[in-house]
Amino acid sequence: MVFQGLSLPGIIKYYGVNYKSFEATEDQMNWYENLEKSGSGQWWVIRSKEDSKFCGAIGYNDFNKEHNKAEIGFWLFPEYWGKGIIQESANILFDYLFEDLKLHRLEAYVESENESSSKTLKNLGFNYEGRMKDCEIKNNEYISIDIYAKIKT
Repeated sequence: MVFQGLSLPGIIKYYGVNYKSFEATEDQMNWYENLEKSGSGQWWVIRSKEDSKFCGAIGYNDFNKEHNKAEIGFWLFPEYWGKGIIQESANILFDYLFEDLKLHRLEAYVESENESSSKTLKNLGFNYEGRMKDCEIKNNEYISIDIYAKIKT
């Protein structure tokens, strides 16, 4: 399922990775596994309430214990977009991160063209903090990244 999600043009258009073969997703699966082993993050499957079908993933990475912060990420199959699934999943994740892990700050880095994720983050209570202009290269072109943050209240 991870291969299906991270090979779909609608998902990977603004996502940091993409895969052209099932075998290639092993790198991503190892990344998820190593996050948990190292204590630097964890990702979970998101399942539909109606039929328990796999519909995406959500998690955190780059956990920095010294500064009590981490980065959030998420993706969904297109047929689940706009249904409040990320909102519900993220609120559960926030409880864990802010209460159990005692995070003070949660960050999100979004390609500046990704209006949908920016809107989702704003709806989740993240504040726009700025833009890193032409800070990464993707498909041989410079892209800008917007920074969002949610502070524990």
